[in-house]
Amino acid sequence: MDSATAREQALDAAEKLFYGRGVQSVGMDDLRGASGVSLKRLYQLFPAKEQLVEAYLERRDVRWRGQLAESVARREDPRERIPAVFDWLAEWFGEPDFRGCAWINAYGELGATSERVARQVREHKRAFREYLGGLVADAGLPDALTGPLFLLAEGAMVTAGISGGTAPATEAREAARLLLG
Repeated sequence: MDSATAREQALDAAEKLFYGRGVQSVGMDDLRGASGVSLKRLYQLFPAKEQLVEAYLERRDVRWRGQLAESVARREDPRERIPAVFDWLAEWFGEPDFRGCAWINAYGELGATSERVARQVREHKRAFREYLGGLVADAGLPDALTGPLFLLAEGAMVTAGISGGTAPATEAREAARLLLG
């Protein structure tokens, strides 16, 4: 098995296990078993578990933001793209394996002890906020709306991660609609 294939298998297993069970409850032996990559090879690819967590968050970030942007871009009217963010969140929250925001979860587990993980989380949240800011600008709305919209989306993610279901996205969408006038 070449390095690229082993890396992808390790990241696939890491994502499934870390997102499903939490980072700290998953050991390298669990990852070896789930990935089919030997322990020696895992440590060659990721000398520390923290590096594997960082790579998992990086890869998930690219996919998550790409799926969001693709979904929102289907709306032709720039003013409809902001509510579309909350529609996409509702779809995500409704997935059978939804377990909250991977970045918030990772930060809760490791943010105080791992600067690498904290940096990944901050970068993801910064990029998401900037994305929302771009939607606000494209809609010709005041930049001051970006922060409140970001907080609505983040609050919906936290609430859905704890309570389950799509209601937090629906409620946040309605609040965004009121905020946008």
